[in-house]
Amino acid sequence: MKLVVINGSPRKSGRTGIVARFIAKEYSSQLIDLSDGSLPLYNGESEQEILESVLRLRSVIKEADGVVLTSPEYHNAMSGALKNALDFLGGEYFRHKPVALLAVAGGGKGGMNALNNMRTTARGVYANVIPKQLILDPVYFDIDNDVITDEAVQLVDGLMTELQLYVKAFEQIK
Repeated sequence: MKLVVINGSPRKSGRTGIVARFIAKEYSSQLIDLSDGSLPLYNGESEQEILESVLRLRSVIKEADGVVLTSPEYHNAMSGALKNALDFLGGEYFRHKPVALLAVAGGGKGGMNALNNMRTTARGVYANVIPKQLILDPVYFDIDNDVITDEAVQLVDGLMTELQLYVKAFEQIK
């Protein structure tokens, strides 16, 4: 099973990157790290079609059996970096592909709007967004040690178990 996790944070350090790296390592998933700044701002012009970063993104997503989208919540939405990456993709990359959503909140009641925003956009590229979704608040992170807490590990495992279930189910009907 080929899984891909996208770190949708433009920040080089931060909680979204911590959980994205954890998922990549723990679940043998390929990591696309948008904090590396390699993707240009999407403009829809043909010269972007041949850029190495765009070709790589498209290839990795097309070959994936399932995808995890992660994002911090910025102003009641997913990050601009994640939306920009999704703009380079479309139905040919996501059609019926199981996708899990994970938002990293700054605290309080944050995260839900980012999840809704990701779900709407993923639906726009014909992804099969699984029902289970996850918000991780700051209490689930040990920033100093660049890890998530044991409780967060359990929550992430529940999300990943469901994503794997959907990937296996989709394999049966392909």
